[in-house]
Amino acid sequence: MLLRNSPHKDHEKSSPLKSQGIIKDSPTERCCFTDAHVDRIRHCFPANAVFKSFTSTALSDFVSDAWVVFPATPFTIGYSYPFPAFTQSFFSLTGISYIQAMPMIWRVLYTFERIIEHEGIDLGMAELAELYDLTTFGSHRYLLKRKAGEDHPVLKVTKNDTNWKRRFFFVRRDTIPNGEDLPKEWATHGRIEDPGRIIIRLVSYDEDH
Repeated sequence: MLLRNSPHKDHEKSSPLKSQGIIKDSPTERCCFTDAHVDRIRHCFPANAVFKSFTSTALSDFVSDAWVVFPATPFTIGYSYPFPAFTQSFFSLTGISYIQAMPMIWRVLYTFERIIEHEGIDLGMAELAELYDLTTFGSHRYLLKRKAGEDHPVLKVTKNDTNWKRRFFFVRRDTIPNGEDLPKEWATHGRIEDPGRIIIRLVSYDEDH
């Protein structure tokens, strides 16, 4: 049974999804996260959230003034929206969209959130930046790369996620908290801020994590 709220047709026409042309091999990255999949994680959003109906032709770099794209990963590992303070601080600092964060970023951030919640330790972006650099492998998707010569501070975060690039969905901005303020385009260069800045470094990277 489809439980997803249906947006008005005239609203769809007035705010079409448009590709930024960032994804080069688009046939292999078309959406596979269907209405049935969304029904399993919709409890992670406020009750009035409106989800755009599934279309297999959608790409994760599609932008819209009315719709925002979310990756499935955070909600399958335990997150709910709106995201907690530490996680949201990361995205506010870096300026990247949620969909640009590779799965390992979500696992690292979720681990930090659990430490903050259960241990009562005050952690922020300065501590994260001591352990990791934010790095892209060239497609404007980002991961956290451990500091040179150091082991991964959080174990088992670099495991491969099958089809993660194709597992995404769209939510109407005006039906979720802060939706209107979320980025409308992918960030194509790093934002650097003080204090405790995270440096975005462009390197050649092949890991599909």
